Amino acid sequence: MESSSTPARSPLAGLLVAQFFGAFNDNAFKMMVALLAMAAVQSGGEAAAQSVTTLTFVVFTLPLMLFALPALGLADRVSKRTLVLGTKGLEVALMLAGTFALHMQPGGWLPLVVLAGLGAQSALFSPAKYGILPEVLPHERLSSANGQLEAASFLAIILGTAAGGLLLQAVGAELWIAGAALTSLALVGFVASLAIPHVAAAGVIEPFRVTLGSAWRAVRGDRALWLATLGSLVFWGIASLLGQDVLVYGKQILELPDTLAGLPFALFAIGIGAGALLVGRLSRGKVETGWIPLGALVFAFGAAAMGFVQPGRVGTFGLMTVLGVASAFIVVPLNALVQWRAPAARRGAVIALINGLSCAGILLGNLVCGALASIGASSSHILIVAAVLVLAGTIWAVRLLPEALMRLVILLLAHTLYRVRVLGAQRVPTTGGALLVPNHVSFLDGLFLIAAIDRPIRFLVDSYWYERPLLRPFLASLGAIPISSSGGPRVLLRALRSAGEALDQGQVVCLFAEGEISRMGSTLPFRRGFQRIAKGRAVPIVPVHLDRVYGSFLSPRAGRMQWWPTRVPCPVTVSFGEPLPSTAAPAEIRARVDELAVGAWEVRAEGL
Repeated sequence: MESSSTPARSPLAGLLVAQFFGAFNDNAFKMMVALLAMAAVQSGGEAAAQSVTTLTFVVFTLPLMLFALPALGLADRVSKRTLVLGTKGLEVALMLAGTFALHMQPGGWLPLVVLAGLGAQSALFSPAKYGILPEVLPHERLSSANGQLEAASFLAIILGTAAGGLLLQAVGAELWIAGAALTSLALVGFVASLAIPHVAAAGVIEPFRVTLGSAWRAVRGDRALWLATLGSLVFWGIASLLGQDVLVYGKQILELPDTLAGLPFALFAIGIGAGALLVGRLSRGKVETGWIPLGALVFAFGAAAMGFVQPGRVGTFGLMTVLGVASAFIVVPLNALVQWRAPAARRGAVIALINGLSCAGILLGNLVCGALASIGASSSHILIVAAVLVLAGTIWAVRLLPEALMRLVILLLAHTLYRVRVLGAQRVPTTGGALLVPNHVSFLDGLFLIAAIDRPIRFLVDSYWYERPLLRPFLASLGAIPISSSGGPRVLLRALRSAGEALDQGQVVCLFAEGEISRMGSTLPFRRGFQRIAKGRAVPIVPVHLDRVYGSFLSPRAGRMQWWPTRVPCPVTVSFGEPLPSTAAPAEIRARVDELAVGAWEVRAEGL
């Protein structure tokens, strides 16, 4: 691990700097244009402020959506590094144009034209910046890299949003000076992008309609990818509604001056940056969708609190930070999931397509915000609407993907009552079928395995437990396969056949080959059921060992079940061995599990 971490850090540095200054310029310039527009209609009240703010946000967002289609055609046709360099060069040219526009017509249409150009440039840049991550980084760094990228983005949003009002105040009537400052930062971003490693073009040259059709089929053909797409669309729509409304909320409700008008949204961005780093760390090298329901619920209640209570400046600043952290728990796993599940040859096109759909959501959020204001809804009422939409979206998502909620429960357990340590997780294939064969020492073993890897696991579970009313909904949501030796050979073979079909479909299946929980902690002989499942299939068998579980909660100790936690947090180590061929014998796999037990004991003895 140490040998691979050193080279993996440098590819991200140039991209982080380029992304930082790009996001900074977008938000600083957008804030300046919005504040200049609101100043022109100051006597019109909240409705007029919402109207011109909507116009400003739409001018930036509409090109983001429209130019996602050209980005889709370019994202895999050329090197993503080349696309990054080209778009960063375009940003320098646009900021030069923005400097001219602020000098010639600060309150007119020229700054809006430049703002639209920045939206188009961002649309072309986005699939390259996200799509290049899996090409220069290993899978286990995707979540942390996305966390760093989102943290850099939202740190830039914080500073850019704040800088917009400060620059207007600092330069006075000489607005071109603000444009010149942003141009110099764009140039710094372009120079930094030169440090991004060279990568080859991922796809082939083909007609645009073929690229679009292939990207659409890739998204619709993968249920997880399709749900991530819908989740991104809904989230960014509501986030844009919130961001636009909070700008007016700060001016009208909190009575903030221009220099502080962007502070609530800046704090929202601070929360996203901090939350992105936190969720990247908590995910521990996994693409962890279990955090999404938690983030959505916190977001809904935070927005509702702002709308109903109107907690003043200090309360608003605190809630906006919380909303930002909650947003990171949604967007970072969604981004990592898209990068992971998108086909390598179509990754840029898929990301561009999803960006376009997300921008449609952003545009819809801007328009809904303006429409609500036009019918008399205050900025507080709009926040309540956002909360209701998020809560409804969360309920809908959990109904479609109940395993995400189950993963959340498991993650909370793994980070509170337990401290789960994972060794050798990279030995589990990231794609294709795989059969996990662990030892069995407690009723919670399956939860530890789920917390250890990011791929869904289909467990073979004794029918006695599967049919329990309290357990069945939980087990069914995880796709568990009931198995019963007392039901006769036909029932047993049906379960083994279902497990084999799951492997054929590229899923991960887990069978506790001992057939029962070990009463004394020692590994029992492995039965031959897994051989029936793997027979005739070229799938790897991954031995797994669970250490320090024996004697803990819901595990036997000296033949008696423990019904209370013996230690909080209870340390647990999950060790994955090198994959074995599907022809491996039970004794061989059991021996590998015993070897993993020795390795886990050595790590424990060294205090690592």
